[in-house]
Amino acid sequence: MRRRSLLAAMTVVGCSPAPHELQGGWVGTHPERGHRLRESLPTGAARERKAHTLIVGAGIAGLACARELMRRGVDDIAVLDLEPVAGGNSRAHQMGGARCPLGAHYLPLPGPDAPEVYQLLEELGLVHQQLGRAVWDERHLCHSPQERLFIDGEWHEGLLPPADGPETLAQYRRFAVLVSQAQRELGFAMPTRRARWTSGHAALDAQTFAAWLDAQGLTAPRLHWYLDYCCRDDYGAPADTVSAWAGLHYFASRHGFHAPGDETAEREPVLTWPEGNAYLAERLAQPLQGRLQADRVALRVTESRSSVELLAWNVAEAAPERWQARQIVLAVPLFIARRLLADPPAPLRALQALQPRHAPWLTANLLLREPLIDRPGAPPSWDNVAYGSTVLGYVDARHQRLDPTPAPPLLTAYLPLAEAQRGDLLSKRWEHWAQHLLADLKTTHPDLPEKLSRIDLCRFGHAMSIPAPCVRGAAALQALSLVQGRIAFAHSDLAGYSVFEEAYTAGVVAGRRLSA
Repeated sequence: MRRRSLLAAMTVVGCSPAPHELQGGWVGTHPERGHRLRESLPTGAARERKAHTLIVGAGIAGLACARELMRRGVDDIAVLDLEPVAGGNSRAHQMGGARCPLGAHYLPLPGPDAPEVYQLLEELGLVHQQLGRAVWDERHLCHSPQERLFIDGEWHEGLLPPADGPETLAQYRRFAVLVSQAQRELGFAMPTRRARWTSGHAALDAQTFAAWLDAQGLTAPRLHWYLDYCCRDDYGAPADTVSAWAGLHYFASRHGFHAPGDETAEREPVLTWPEGNAYLAERLAQPLQGRLQADRVALRVTESRSSVELLAWNVAEAAPERWQARQIVLAVPLFIARRLLADPPAPLRALQALQPRHAPWLTANLLLREPLIDRPGAPPSWDNVAYGSTVLGYVDARHQRLDPTPAPPLLTAYLPLAEAQRGDLLSKRWEHWAQHLLADLKTTHPDLPEKLSRIDLCRFGHAMSIPAPCVRGAAALQALSLVQGRIAFAHSDLAGYSVFEEAYTAGVVAGRRLSA
């Protein structure tokens, strides 16, 4: 295997023919639509529309809110979204006759603090109770092998780098103890609203995760790389940018941290599908039928004593619409909500002073002509990561296939970008970013460029809220969780970071309050 890999690398690097022209392009999002908020409002006659409840944003939070309202008998609703397809960061693409994710691609099994998520999964038939225990449909659990890491010239099972000496191993164990101590003494939950906020949480929230690690004497490069990877994976930003609360929350709210040799350690099971979390988003959107108003760009929200008015732009008709409703749910990032509101409430204005930040992201789906030659070590897995890479790795979109018929490989790669790169993400051609990704991925797969059939890229300018210091503990976030007159907010931004559990729960809670 080593000799074959070496020969393959020599062939690609030294003797390969001229590279073929890249086939691909941008898919999935329309940044120019969101940027209409920067322009002047349209004038002239607008088509009049009405609904009892308006929901702006058909991401997971907006879809969850609509679902909860309908469950409670509020049927006269309209859900507006600027994209043609609902789902937000949880939408899908198709290449080579197969589906693949454009964004979020897995969901950890919900714990006891996420009953809303569990109820959804139960109603979708993914889990059922048997003798008081949850029994999961194994077709939807991530198949084995699940994860591997390329380091020291070969693939290793799992993503935690093998310890390169006794000091690194000691620091792994020390960090495991600190995570367990935080779980026991402070308490963490997913979603975070289910954990009581204390002075201990506030102290962690006031400093960066990197600074806290240094203060604990946790300086081993391999531990730092792994924790930095985890922060970029869940928050879109490194350990020197997110808060220490966020860094610990990643582990303490879920599965903890298990050092090598921990006999109690079990790999965290996750749900995943070829299309990623679009599997869930599509099932949330399906019952909406005519209530989902796609290709609508919300422009301005004005509240009066008896109603709320929304001015929107109908992309298909290139014309304005004026919606009247009794109440409205802004299921959009909070900085967007502030731009939409003619008179933003005090908590939203206060939050602006903290200068909340959102991470830009790039995802790419790569359709290959044939399988890649693999390096020694652990076999190809669902999640494949290279130590030291700027790319978070790639997942195999065909990993969950039950059809044994051979098919060309389809990989989905993820790249969180620095905020300073947002302008480049929007202005530079797709070929630039394709080459950027290929240059990184070919360090582990030298034959990838010559076997690439097509690469489609999706860009999210403000994909994820970054839980920087002092964001999660901001009183304004707590205040915005409550209905503000005829306006309610429902978005994962209310938790200070972006994951499915937070978005879905925020939507359900908003639906409950509006229908009470």
